Amino acid sequence: MVKSDFENEFWTVTTGDLEQKRSPLRTPVKIEIPEVGVDKITVDPSVRYQKWVGVGAALTDSSAKLIWDQTPEQRSALLHELFSPDEGAYSVVRVPIGSCDFTSQDYYSYDDVPYGEHDHDLRHFSIGEGKPGAKNATKDLKYIVPVLQEILTINPAVKVMASPWSGPAWMKNTGKMTMGGRLRFGEFTGNGYAHKDHFEAVYANYFIQYLNAYAKYGIPIYALTIQNEPSNAAMWPAMIWKLDEIAEFGYQYLRPALDESYPEVKLFFWDGSLNVFDHPLTEDIRRKAAAAFDGFAFHTYDGPYTNIMEIKRDYPHWELAMTERRCLYRDTVEDASHIMFGLIGNWLVRQGLSTIILWNLALDEQGLPNKAGSTGRRGVVTIDHQSGKVQRNLEYYMLRNLSQDIPVGATLIRSSSYSPDGYTGGLTSTAFRGGDGSIAVQLYNPTNKAKMAAVTIVGYDHGWQSVEVPAYGTVTCHKSNGELNESQPRPDEEFTLNPTKLNLSDDEAPGKGVNAK
Repeated sequence: MVKSDFENEFWTVTTGDLEQKRSPLRTPVKIEIPEVGVDKITVDPSVRYQKWVGVGAALTDSSAKLIWDQTPEQRSALLHELFSPDEGAYSVVRVPIGSCDFTSQDYYSYDDVPYGEHDHDLRHFSIGEGKPGAKNATKDLKYIVPVLQEILTINPAVKVMASPWSGPAWMKNTGKMTMGGRLRFGEFTGNGYAHKDHFEAVYANYFIQYLNAYAKYGIPIYALTIQNEPSNAAMWPAMIWKLDEIAEFGYQYLRPALDESYPEVKLFFWDGSLNVFDHPLTEDIRRKAAAAFDGFAFHTYDGPYTNIMEIKRDYPHWELAMTERRCLYRDTVEDASHIMFGLIGNWLVRQGLSTIILWNLALDEQGLPNKAGSTGRRGVVTIDHQSGKVQRNLEYYMLRNLSQDIPVGATLIRSSSYSPDGYTGGLTSTAFRGGDGSIAVQLYNPTNKAKMAAVTIVGYDHGWQSVEVPAYGTVTCHKSNGELNESQPRPDEEFTLNPTKLNLSDDEAPGKGVNAK
Protein backbone atom coordinates (compact mmCIF):
# COMPACT_ATOMS: atom_id res chain seq x y z
CA MET A 1 0.00 0.00 0.00
CA VAL A 2 1.39 3.40 -0.98
CA LYS A 3 1.50 5.90 1.87
CA SER A 4 0.41 9.49 1.43
CA ASP A 5 2.83 12.42 1.40
CA PHE A 6 4.24 13.81 4.63
CA GLU A 7 2.50 16.86 6.06
CA ASN A 8 5.73 18.74 6.79
CA GLU A 9 9.07 19.05 5.01
CA PHE A 10 12.24 20.98 5.90
CA TRP A 11 15.06 21.33 3.35
CA THR A 12 18.42 23.07 3.87
CA VAL A 13 21.63 23.65 1.93
CA THR A 14 25.20 24.07 3.23
CA THR A 15 28.06 24.93 0.90
CA GLY A 16 31.61 23.74 1.48
CA ASP A 17 32.83 27.34 1.62
CA LEU A 18 30.06 28.16 4.15
CA GLU A 19 28.57 30.87 1.99
CA GLN A 20 25.33 29.08 2.86
CA LYS A 21 24.95 27.56 6.32
CA ARG A 22 21.93 25.27 6.63
CA SER A 23 20.04 27.87 4.63
CA PRO A 24 16.37 26.86 4.25
CA LEU A 25 15.25 25.82 0.75
CA ARG A 26 11.80 26.00 -0.74
CA THR A 27 10.32 22.48 -0.76
CA PRO A 28 10.88 21.10 -4.29
CA VAL A 29 7.73 20.33 -6.23
CA LYS A 30 7.08 16.71 -7.18
CA ILE A 31 7.43 15.64 -10.76
CA GLU A 32 6.63 12.29 -12.36
CA ILE A 33 9.86 11.72 -14.28
CA PRO A 34 13.21 13.40 -13.48
CA GLU A 35 15.15 15.17 -16.19
CA VAL A 36 17.84 13.32 -18.15
CA GLY A 37 21.29 13.52 -16.54
CA VAL A 38 20.03 14.10 -13.01
CA ASP A 39 21.42 11.77 -10.34
CA LYS A 40 18.51 9.71 -9.04
CA ILE A 41 18.50 9.17 -5.26
CA THR A 42 16.12 6.38 -4.27
CA VAL A 43 15.34 6.01 -0.57
CA ASP A 44 13.99 2.60 0.47
CA PRO A 45 12.68 2.46 4.08
CA SER A 46 12.09 -1.31 3.83
CA VAL A 47 15.86 -2.00 3.95
CA ARG A 48 17.15 -1.20 7.44
CA TYR A 49 20.59 -1.15 9.01
CA GLN A 50 22.07 0.16 12.30
CA LYS A 51 20.44 2.30 14.98
CA TRP A 52 21.62 5.89 15.32
CA VAL A 53 23.22 6.98 18.62
CA GLY A 54 24.14 10.52 17.62
CA VAL A 55 26.89 13.09 17.26
CA GLY A 56 29.01 15.42 19.34
CA ALA A 57 32.59 16.37 20.19
CA ALA A 58 35.21 16.20 22.92
CA LEU A 59 34.88 18.39 25.98
CA THR A 60 38.58 18.67 26.80
CA ASP A 61 39.87 20.90 29.58
CA SER A 62 40.75 23.42 26.85
CA SER A 63 37.23 23.43 25.41
CA ALA A 64 35.61 23.53 28.83
CA LYS A 65 37.79 26.45 29.96
CA LEU A 66 36.83 28.58 26.96
CA ILE A 67 33.14 27.82 27.49
CA TRP A 68 33.31 28.37 31.26
CA ASP A 69 35.17 31.68 30.84
CA GLN A 70 32.31 33.09 28.75
CA THR A 71 29.72 35.21 30.50
CA PRO A 72 26.83 33.13 31.89
CA GLU A 73 24.62 34.54 29.12
CA GLN A 74 27.10 33.64 26.36
CA ARG A 75 27.64 30.17 27.80
CA SER A 76 23.93 29.44 28.11
CA ALA A 77 23.31 30.60 24.53
CA LEU A 78 26.12 28.44 23.12
CA LEU A 79 25.27 25.29 25.09
CA HIS A 80 21.58 25.60 24.22
CA GLU A 81 22.49 26.08 20.56
CA LEU A 82 24.62 22.94 20.61
CA PHE A 83 22.72 20.56 22.88
CA SER A 84 19.10 21.65 23.22
CA PRO A 85 16.71 19.23 21.44
CA ASP A 86 14.98 22.34 20.06
CA GLU A 87 18.18 23.63 18.45
CA GLY A 88 21.38 21.77 17.48
CA ALA A 89 20.47 18.59 19.40
CA TYR A 90 24.03 17.26 19.74
CA SER A 91 23.67 14.09 21.79
CA VAL A 92 27.18 12.82 22.72
CA VAL A 93 30.30 14.27 24.35
CA ARG A 94 33.68 12.65 24.95
CA VAL A 95 35.78 13.58 27.98
CA PRO A 96 39.33 12.63 28.98
CA ILE A 97 39.92 10.55 32.10
CA GLY A 98 42.69 12.72 33.54
CA SER A 99 44.77 15.01 31.34
CA CYS A 100 45.15 15.00 27.58
CA ASP A 101 47.22 17.34 25.39
CA PHE A 102 44.48 19.96 25.12
CA THR A 103 44.54 21.27 28.66
CA SER A 104 45.03 24.64 30.31
CA GLN A 105 46.32 23.00 33.51
CA ASP A 106 49.44 21.04 34.32
CA TYR A 107 49.15 17.35 33.46
CA TYR A 108 47.42 15.31 36.13
CA SER A 109 45.93 11.92 36.86
CA TYR A 110 43.48 11.23 39.66
CA ASP A 111 46.05 9.47 41.85
CA ASP A 112 49.33 11.35 41.67
CA VAL A 113 51.57 9.72 44.24
CA PRO A 114 55.35 9.82 43.65
CA TYR A 115 56.86 7.12 41.47
CA GLY A 116 58.19 4.35 43.67
CA GLU A 117 55.24 4.62 46.03
CA HIS A 118 52.06 2.58 45.60
CA ASP A 119 48.43 3.36 46.35
CA HIS A 120 46.87 -0.09 46.13
CA ASP A 121 43.57 1.06 47.64
CA LEU A 122 43.48 4.36 45.69
CA ARG A 123 43.17 6.35 48.92
CA HIS A 124 44.56 9.42 47.16
CA PHE A 125 42.07 9.21 44.28
CA SER A 126 40.50 12.60 43.45
CA ILE A 127 39.03 14.20 40.34
CA GLY A 128 39.75 17.59 41.94
CA GLU A 129 39.24 19.84 44.92
CA GLY A 130 36.87 22.75 45.44
CA LYS A 131 33.41 23.62 44.24
CA PRO A 132 32.83 22.88 40.54
CA GLY A 133 33.60 25.98 38.51
CA ALA A 134 35.17 27.92 41.38
CA LYS A 135 38.39 29.81 40.69
CA ASN A 136 40.25 27.69 43.24
CA ALA A 137 38.84 24.39 41.93
CA THR A 138 41.34 21.89 40.51
CA LYS A 139 41.53 19.15 37.89
CA ASP A 140 38.15 18.15 36.40
CA LEU A 141 36.22 20.28 38.87
CA LYS A 142 37.73 23.47 37.48
CA TYR A 143 36.09 23.36 34.04
CA ILE A 144 34.93 19.97 32.72
CA VAL A 145 32.50 19.02 35.49
CA PRO A 146 30.64 22.36 35.69
CA VAL A 147 30.24 22.56 31.91
CA LEU A 148 29.00 18.97 31.78
CA GLN A 149 26.50 19.77 34.52
CA GLU A 150 25.12 22.66 32.46
CA ILE A 151 24.92 20.50 29.34
CA LEU A 152 22.98 17.80 31.20
CA THR A 153 20.63 20.42 32.64
CA ILE A 154 19.84 21.53 29.08
CA ASN A 155 19.55 17.96 27.77
CA PRO A 156 19.69 15.13 30.33
CA ALA A 157 19.79 12.56 27.50
CA VAL A 158 23.27 13.60 26.35
CA LYS A 159 25.62 10.59 26.53
CA VAL A 160 29.13 10.93 27.97
CA MET A 161 31.95 8.72 26.69
CA ALA A 162 35.21 8.77 28.68
CA SER A 163 38.74 7.81 27.62
CA PRO A 164 42.10 7.93 29.45
CA TRP A 165 45.23 9.27 27.77
CA SER A 166 47.42 7.83 30.54
CA GLY A 167 47.11 6.02 33.82
CA PRO A 168 48.83 7.43 36.94
CA ALA A 169 52.61 7.58 36.56
CA TRP A 170 53.24 5.17 39.45
CA MET A 171 51.25 2.48 37.65
CA LYS A 172 53.51 2.68 34.57
CA ASN A 173 56.90 1.20 33.81
CA THR A 174 58.32 4.62 32.92
CA GLY A 175 57.19 6.49 36.01
CA LYS A 176 55.77 9.39 33.98
CA MET A 177 52.52 10.13 32.20
CA THR A 178 54.00 11.39 28.94
CA MET A 179 55.86 9.73 26.04
CA GLY A 180 53.98 6.46 26.14
CA GLY A 181 55.13 3.85 28.60
CA ARG A 182 53.08 0.86 29.62
CA LEU A 183 50.97 -0.38 32.48
CA ARG A 184 52.96 -2.60 34.82
CA PHE A 185 51.39 -5.77 33.47
CA GLY A 186 51.77 -8.87 35.62
CA GLU A 187 53.26 -6.99 38.59
CA PHE A 188 51.78 -6.94 42.07
CA THR A 189 50.95 -4.16 44.49
CA GLY A 190 49.63 -4.46 48.04
CA ASN A 191 50.07 -7.59 50.13
CA GLY A 192 49.50 -10.86 48.31
CA TYR A 193 49.19 -12.52 44.93
CA ALA A 194 45.42 -12.47 44.58
CA HIS A 195 43.64 -11.20 41.49
CA LYS A 196 42.99 -7.88 43.25
CA ASP A 197 46.70 -7.34 43.84
CA HIS A 198 47.66 -7.11 40.16
CA PHE A 199 48.30 -3.64 38.80
CA GLU A 200 45.63 -4.47 36.23
CA ALA A 201 43.03 -4.93 38.99
CA VAL A 202 44.02 -1.67 40.67
CA TYR A 203 43.77 0.14 37.34
CA ALA A 204 40.32 -1.36 36.72
CA ASN A 205 39.31 0.00 40.13
CA TYR A 206 40.66 3.39 39.02
CA PHE A 207 37.93 3.42 36.33
CA ILE A 208 35.30 2.47 38.92
CA GLN A 209 36.38 5.27 41.23
CA TYR A 210 36.11 7.65 38.29
CA LEU A 211 32.53 6.53 37.62
CA ASN A 212 31.75 6.91 41.34
CA ALA A 213 33.18 10.43 41.46
CA TYR A 214 31.28 11.64 38.40
CA ALA A 215 28.05 10.06 39.63
CA LYS A 216 28.33 12.18 42.80
CA TYR A 217 28.13 15.27 40.61
CA GLY A 218 25.11 13.97 38.71
CA ILE A 219 27.07 12.94 35.61
CA PRO A 220 26.43 9.35 34.48
CA ILE A 221 29.04 7.90 32.13
CA TYR A 222 27.52 6.14 29.13
CA ALA A 223 30.62 4.40 27.77
CA LEU A 224 34.35 3.89 28.32
CA THR A 225 37.35 3.10 26.21
CA ILE A 226 40.45 1.62 27.82
CA GLN A 227 42.99 3.86 26.11
CA ASN A 228 43.07 6.78 23.70
CA GLU A 229 45.37 6.04 20.74
CA PRO A 230 46.93 2.89 22.24
CA SER A 231 49.69 2.79 19.59
CA ASN A 232 50.84 6.41 19.99
CA ALA A 233 53.77 7.15 22.34
CA ALA A 234 53.08 10.88 22.18
CA MET A 235 54.86 13.71 23.97
CA TRP A 236 51.69 14.39 25.97
CA PRO A 237 49.96 11.93 28.36
CA ALA A 238 49.97 8.61 26.54
CA MET A 239 50.20 4.88 27.22
CA ILE A 240 50.90 1.98 24.88
CA TRP A 241 48.66 -1.09 24.72
CA LYS A 242 48.85 -3.96 22.29
CA LEU A 243 45.60 -5.28 20.88
CA ASP A 244 45.64 -8.50 22.89
CA GLU A 245 46.41 -6.57 26.09
CA ILE A 246 43.35 -4.36 25.64
CA ALA A 247 41.23 -7.44 25.01
CA GLU A 248 42.45 -9.34 28.07
CA PHE A 249 42.32 -6.32 30.40
CA GLY A 250 38.75 -5.64 29.34
CA TYR A 251 37.74 -9.28 29.67
CA GLN A 252 39.52 -10.26 32.89
CA TYR A 253 39.55 -6.99 34.83
CA LEU A 254 37.50 -4.02 33.67
CA ARG A 255 34.31 -5.70 32.45
CA PRO A 256 33.99 -7.80 35.64
CA ALA A 257 34.55 -4.65 37.73
CA LEU A 258 31.91 -2.81 35.73
CA ASP A 259 29.47 -5.70 36.05
CA GLU A 260 29.66 -5.43 39.85
CA SER A 261 28.96 -1.69 40.03
CA TYR A 262 28.01 -0.24 36.63
CA PRO A 263 26.76 -3.05 34.37
CA GLU A 264 24.97 -0.56 32.11
CA VAL A 265 28.20 1.23 31.14
CA LYS A 266 29.29 0.26 27.64
CA LEU A 267 32.88 -0.72 26.92
CA PHE A 268 34.42 0.02 23.51
CA PHE A 269 37.48 -1.68 22.04
CA TRP A 270 40.46 0.21 20.54
CA ASP A 271 40.00 4.05 20.23
CA GLY A 272 42.78 4.81 17.73
CA SER A 273 43.36 4.94 14.00
CA LEU A 274 42.84 1.98 11.68
CA ASN A 275 46.38 1.75 10.27
CA VAL A 276 47.46 -0.95 12.78
CA PHE A 277 44.93 -3.47 11.52
CA ASP A 278 47.18 -5.14 8.97
CA HIS A 279 45.95 -8.60 9.99
CA PRO A 280 42.60 -9.98 11.20
CA LEU A 281 41.64 -8.80 14.67
CA THR A 282 40.54 -12.36 15.41
CA GLU A 283 44.25 -13.19 15.81
CA ASP A 284 44.50 -10.82 18.80
CA ILE A 285 41.21 -11.21 20.66
CA ARG A 286 39.53 -14.38 21.87
CA ARG A 287 35.82 -14.76 21.26
CA LYS A 288 35.13 -14.75 25.00
CA ALA A 289 37.16 -11.59 25.38
CA ALA A 290 35.32 -9.94 22.48
CA ALA A 291 32.04 -10.53 24.31
CA ALA A 292 33.24 -8.19 27.08
CA PHE A 293 33.04 -5.26 24.64
CA ASP A 294 29.96 -3.51 23.31
CA GLY A 295 31.57 -1.76 20.41
CA PHE A 296 34.58 -0.66 18.42
CA ALA A 297 35.85 2.93 18.64
CA PHE A 298 38.23 4.37 16.08
CA HIS A 299 39.79 7.59 14.81
CA THR A 300 39.93 8.70 11.18
CA TYR A 301 43.46 10.07 10.90
CA ASP A 302 44.92 7.03 9.13
CA GLY A 303 43.31 4.31 6.99
CA PRO A 304 42.60 2.12 5.27
CA TYR A 305 39.05 2.83 6.41
CA THR A 306 37.84 -0.37 4.77
CA ASN A 307 39.35 -2.19 7.77
CA ILE A 308 36.14 -1.48 9.66
CA MET A 309 34.24 -3.74 7.28
CA GLU A 310 36.14 -6.86 8.33
CA ILE A 311 35.92 -5.86 12.00
CA LYS A 312 32.16 -5.39 11.70
CA ARG A 313 31.75 -8.78 10.00
CA ASP A 314 33.90 -10.57 12.59
CA TYR A 315 32.11 -8.91 15.54
CA PRO A 316 28.59 -8.11 14.34
CA HIS A 317 27.34 -7.35 17.85
CA TRP A 318 29.78 -4.42 18.18
CA GLU A 319 28.53 -0.86 17.70
CA LEU A 320 30.80 1.34 15.60
CA ALA A 321 31.78 4.72 17.07
CA MET A 322 34.11 7.24 15.45
CA THR A 323 35.62 8.96 18.46
CA GLU A 324 38.09 11.48 17.07
CA ARG A 325 38.90 13.65 14.06
CA ARG A 326 39.49 17.34 13.61
CA CYS A 327 40.38 19.72 10.80
CA LEU A 328 43.28 22.14 10.56
CA TYR A 329 43.14 25.86 9.91
CA ARG A 330 45.20 25.24 6.77
CA ASP A 331 42.71 22.74 5.25
CA THR A 332 41.22 23.66 1.90
CA VAL A 333 37.47 23.69 1.35
CA GLU A 334 37.84 20.49 -0.65
CA ASP A 335 39.86 18.67 2.04
CA ALA A 336 37.66 19.73 4.94
CA SER A 337 34.44 18.90 3.08
CA HIS A 338 35.71 15.49 1.98
CA ILE A 339 36.77 14.67 5.56
CA MET A 340 33.65 15.88 7.33
CA PHE A 341 30.76 15.65 4.86
CA GLY A 342 32.12 12.82 2.70
CA LEU A 343 34.15 10.34 4.72
CA ILE A 344 32.68 10.77 8.19
CA GLY A 345 29.17 12.09 7.69
CA ASN A 346 28.39 9.88 4.72
CA TRP A 347 30.58 6.88 3.82
CA LEU A 348 31.31 5.68 7.35
CA VAL A 349 27.64 6.01 8.28
CA ARG A 350 26.76 3.92 5.24
CA GLN A 351 29.21 1.26 6.49
CA GLY A 352 27.58 0.94 9.91
CA LEU A 353 28.74 3.91 12.00
CA SER A 354 26.30 4.76 14.81
CA THR A 355 28.17 7.53 16.66
CA ILE A 356 30.28 10.46 15.48
CA ILE A 357 32.43 12.32 18.01
CA LEU A 358 34.82 14.97 16.73
CA TRP A 359 37.84 16.36 18.60
CA ASN A 360 37.72 19.64 20.56
CA LEU A 361 34.24 21.08 20.92
CA ALA A 362 35.84 24.53 21.14
CA LEU A 363 39.25 26.13 20.66
CA ASP A 364 40.19 29.80 20.59
CA GLU A 365 41.23 32.03 17.69
CA GLN A 366 44.78 30.61 17.85
CA GLY A 367 43.80 26.95 18.22
CA LEU A 368 44.57 27.06 21.95
CA PRO A 369 44.73 26.36 24.92
CA ASN A 370 47.17 23.49 24.48
CA LYS A 371 49.99 22.37 26.73
CA ALA A 372 51.75 20.02 24.29
CA GLY A 373 52.31 22.42 21.42
CA SER A 374 49.77 20.70 19.16
CA THR A 375 48.99 23.84 17.21
CA GLY A 376 47.18 24.73 14.02
CA ARG A 377 44.00 22.88 14.89
CA ARG A 378 40.46 24.25 15.15
CA GLY A 379 37.47 23.24 17.22
CA VAL A 380 33.90 22.57 16.20
CA VAL A 381 33.37 26.20 17.22
CA THR A 382 35.96 28.93 17.72
CA ILE A 383 35.64 31.10 20.83
CA ASP A 384 37.53 34.36 21.13
CA HIS A 385 39.38 33.93 24.41
CA GLN A 386 39.00 37.60 25.39
CA SER A 387 35.44 38.44 24.39
CA GLY A 388 33.79 35.00 24.45
CA LYS A 389 32.35 35.60 20.97
CA VAL A 390 31.66 32.49 18.84
CA GLN A 391 32.24 31.44 15.23
CA ARG A 392 31.02 28.14 13.78
CA ASN A 393 33.25 25.94 11.63
CA LEU A 394 32.48 23.36 8.94
CA GLU A 395 32.60 20.65 11.61
CA TYR A 396 29.69 22.35 13.40
CA TYR A 397 27.52 22.13 10.28
CA MET A 398 28.42 18.51 9.53
CA LEU A 399 27.32 17.58 13.04
CA ARG A 400 24.21 19.73 12.97
CA ASN A 401 23.11 18.29 9.61
CA LEU A 402 22.98 14.91 11.34
CA SER A 403 21.79 15.92 14.81
CA GLN A 404 18.97 18.32 14.00
CA ASP A 405 17.21 16.16 11.41
CA ILE A 406 17.93 12.62 12.62
CA PRO A 407 16.41 11.64 15.98
CA VAL A 408 18.45 9.48 18.32
CA GLY A 409 17.30 5.88 17.87
CA ALA A 410 16.47 6.32 14.19
CA THR A 411 17.47 3.55 11.78
CA LEU A 412 19.69 3.92 8.74
CA ILE A 413 17.78 2.88 5.62
CA ARG A 414 18.87 2.19 2.08
CA SER A 415 19.59 5.09 -0.27
CA SER A 416 21.49 5.60 -3.50
CA SER A 417 25.17 6.52 -3.80
CA TYR A 418 27.39 7.24 -6.80
CA SER A 419 30.58 7.46 -4.72
CA PRO A 420 32.72 4.46 -3.68
CA ASP A 421 34.21 6.19 -0.65
CA GLY A 422 32.18 9.32 0.06
CA TYR A 423 34.67 11.78 -1.42
CA THR A 424 35.27 10.68 -5.02
CA GLY A 425 32.83 9.95 -7.85
CA GLY A 426 29.38 11.48 -7.85
CA LEU A 427 26.57 12.33 -5.46
CA THR A 428 26.10 10.19 -2.37
CA SER A 429 23.46 10.05 0.34
CA THR A 430 22.39 8.75 3.71
CA ALA A 431 18.81 8.28 4.87
CA PHE A 432 17.16 7.47 8.20
CA ARG A 433 13.73 6.49 9.38
CA GLY A 434 12.72 7.77 12.82
CA GLY A 435 10.60 5.86 15.29
CA ASP A 436 7.73 8.20 14.44
CA GLY A 437 7.96 7.27 10.77
CA SER A 438 9.75 10.47 9.76
CA ILE A 439 12.37 10.31 7.01
CA ALA A 440 15.63 12.27 6.95
CA VAL A 441 17.85 12.37 3.84
CA GLN A 442 21.27 13.97 3.42
CA LEU A 443 23.00 14.46 0.06
CA TYR A 444 26.69 15.24 -0.44
CA ASN A 445 28.36 16.42 -3.63
CA PRO A 446 32.11 15.61 -3.59
CA THR A 447 32.77 17.35 -6.92
CA ASN A 448 33.85 20.91 -7.64
CA LYS A 449 30.67 21.70 -9.60
CA ALA A 450 27.04 21.85 -8.53
CA LYS A 451 25.01 18.74 -9.43
CA MET A 452 21.30 18.11 -9.73
CA ALA A 453 19.69 15.32 -7.74
CA ALA A 454 16.18 13.86 -7.88
CA VAL A 455 14.93 12.23 -4.68
CA THR A 456 12.13 9.71 -4.26
CA ILE A 457 11.00 7.61 -1.29
CA VAL A 458 9.82 4.09 -2.10
CA GLY A 459 6.37 3.24 -0.75
CA TYR A 460 5.12 6.81 -0.59
CA ASP A 461 3.22 8.81 -3.20
CA HIS A 462 5.05 8.40 -6.48
CA GLY A 463 7.14 11.33 -7.57
CA TRP A 464 10.60 12.88 -7.65
CA GLN A 465 11.84 16.09 -6.08
CA SER A 466 14.75 17.79 -7.84
CA VAL A 467 17.31 19.88 -5.97
CA GLU A 468 20.72 21.37 -6.74
CA VAL A 469 23.55 20.18 -4.47
CA PRO A 470 26.42 22.70 -4.43
CA ALA A 471 30.10 21.86 -4.95
CA TYR A 472 31.55 20.18 -1.84
CA GLY A 473 28.20 20.87 -0.18
CA THR A 474 25.18 19.19 1.33
CA VAL A 475 21.44 19.29 1.02
CA THR A 476 19.32 17.90 3.84
CA CYS A 477 15.66 16.96 3.87
CA HIS A 478 13.47 16.04 6.84
CA LYS A 479 9.90 14.83 6.27
CA SER A 480 7.42 14.18 9.05
CA ASN A 481 3.76 14.14 9.92
CA GLY A 482 4.62 15.83 13.21
CA GLU A 483 6.46 19.01 14.14
CA LEU A 484 9.93 19.58 12.70
CA ASN A 485 12.94 21.27 14.27
CA GLU A 486 13.38 24.19 11.88
CA SER A 487 15.68 26.20 14.13
CA GLN A 488 18.59 28.03 12.53
CA PRO A 489 22.23 28.29 13.64
CA ARG A 490 22.90 31.53 15.46
CA PRO A 491 24.93 34.11 13.51
CA ASP A 492 28.71 34.23 13.79
CA GLU A 493 30.23 37.07 15.75
CA GLU A 494 33.09 39.23 14.46
CA PHE A 495 36.64 38.67 15.70
CA THR A 496 39.98 37.99 14.06
CA LEU A 497 41.41 34.50 13.69
CA ASN A 498 45.13 34.22 14.37
CA PRO A 499 46.00 30.53 14.20
CA THR A 500 49.43 29.54 15.41
CA LYS A 501 51.76 27.84 12.96
CA LEU A 502 51.07 24.13 12.53
CA ASN A 503 53.44 22.11 14.70
CA LEU A 504 54.00 18.52 13.59
CA SER A 505 56.56 17.73 16.29
CA ASP A 506 53.88 15.62 17.96
CA ASP A 507 54.77 12.83 15.49
CA GLU A 508 51.74 13.42 13.29
CA ALA A 509 52.09 12.37 9.68
CA PRO A 510 52.36 15.29 7.25
CA GLY A 511 49.98 15.50 4.33
CA LYS A 512 46.46 16.60 3.62
CA GLY A 513 43.02 15.30 2.88
CA VAL A 514 41.19 12.29 4.26
CA ASN A 515 44.37 10.38 5.10
CA ALA A 516 46.16 13.27 6.81
CA LYS A 517 46.83 13.19 10.50
